[in-house]
Amino acid sequence: MARKNFSESNIITFLINHSYLFKGLDEKELSAFLPPDSLTREKLFSNRPVFTAFSPDEDLDSLYVVLEGGPIILRSNPLDRILSLTYSGGCFGMRSLPFSHGLASKGFPSLVEAYKTTYVTKIPLDALKQIYDHFEIVGDRYAKLFELREKFTYHLLNCSSYPPQAVASLLRALIYQERELENQPNNQGVYILDLAVEVIAKACQLNQRTVEQVLKGMQKEGLIKLDKNNSTSDDVIHILQPEELKEVYSATRDKVSWWPLK
Repeated sequence: MARKNFSESNIITFLINHSYLFKGLDEKELSAFLPPDSLTREKLFSNRPVFTAFSPDEDLDSLYVVLEGGPIILRSNPLDRILSLTYSGGCFGMRSLPFSHGLASKGFPSLVEAYKTTYVTKIPLDALKQIYDHFEIVGDRYAKLFELREKFTYHLLNCSSYPPQAVASLLRALIYQERELENQPNNQGVYILDLAVEVIAKACQLNQRTVEQVLKGMQKEGLIKLDKNNSTSDDVIHILQPEELKEVYSATRDKVSWWPLK
């Protein structure tokens, strides 16, 4: 599954430029903790399990960093609800590492998989511990990764049975997460997400037809744009008005005027 088509220096360059945990670190300093044979570019095929999170007495030995593709999703059992999404630049697996906040992060066994083809690299646990101790900012950012998982779950818990509010809850969760990870928005203030209808449905506990109708309504209102002609995916959503989505997110008693669709 792993192949060395990326040189160590190329992966290091990605980490210090695009990965939240390692962004801005000195390249030579970071390379001292990551020897040439410790970094590979690994392909995770779509809809295949990567590992089972929170397995009793089964810890990981590496932290995953997403280089390209995704999202990586976490599925609950037995409802098959999607509980987290990780995009390029983000990390996953930290709650299954016997280290730092991972020692206190417990849950029920949940499947981690690549929803779409994803390229990752693994940071060996021993190297991660050394980097964590050497760079104070890495320790702070590592703690932030756990905080963001909790806040993502909080947004999902706020999904009501009212479809526009439920979808807005997920979008607001991703807006907050990607902004805090410094991945988004772009220079125009637009958040661009590869977010399939099925993923939204499983995260919000709605049927796919309802999600499609909500997205059409949001597009009609100018909140989002469905980029069906994108060269990389037909699931790309442009969030044009992230702040205005707060009104939909708060629409639990006062309903939005555009739902149901006429």
